[in-house]
Amino acid sequence: MQETLIKNLKRVLGEDIPEELYELLQQYSFEKSFDKKVLLSEAGADCKYQYFILEGSVYSYYVNEKGDKSVIELAIEEYWITDAASYFTGKPSVANIKTLEPTRALLINREDYDALCCAHPLFDRFFRILMQNALASLHDRILGTISEDAEHRYREFSRLRPYFVQRIPQYLIASYLGIKPQSLSRIRKNLFQK
Repeated sequence: MQETLIKNLKRVLGEDIPEELYELLQQYSFEKSFDKKVLLSEAGADCKYQYFILEGSVYSYYVNEKGDKSVIELAIEEYWITDAASYFTGKPSVANIKTLEPTRALLINREDYDALCCAHPLFDRFFRILMQNALASLHDRILGTISEDAEHRYREFSRLRPYFVQRIPQYLIASYLGIKPQSLSRIRKNLFQK
């Protein structure tokens, strides 16, 4: 756990953190393992945790009234995932978060998150940068969905997240990109023939 988390903190902050701050983070969080296909958070309930993926893969999704599933977020090692609207407001979640593989994660509840951010300004900065990056990524994804064709979206996703392409089922990647699975199959076939 320590190496993966320290690597994430260093990458996000752009600097090493003192050992005592890592120990502080351990005081306000806990590690838990989950089997494959386990719901970490369920629509209609409060999303109580942020999850830092130490090992495995997870995704969040929304199910509409017709039963259609839309993938919101994908996470593998070194990624954080939560239903931010529920986690930060206490309102019931509209999304589900589910494991794709056996997964180990570091969990932080909202009370401990607030205490950690108050305990040292470095953590306040760390989580602020994470949220800024997530907002920027969401903005880029929305812009790409409304302005770029499906092939371009998949090529960009593959370029920026090659490990996701290798580990996440294609139908979930298609949903995340707003592409029909059959269209993604054609796109992949065309790209591999070039």
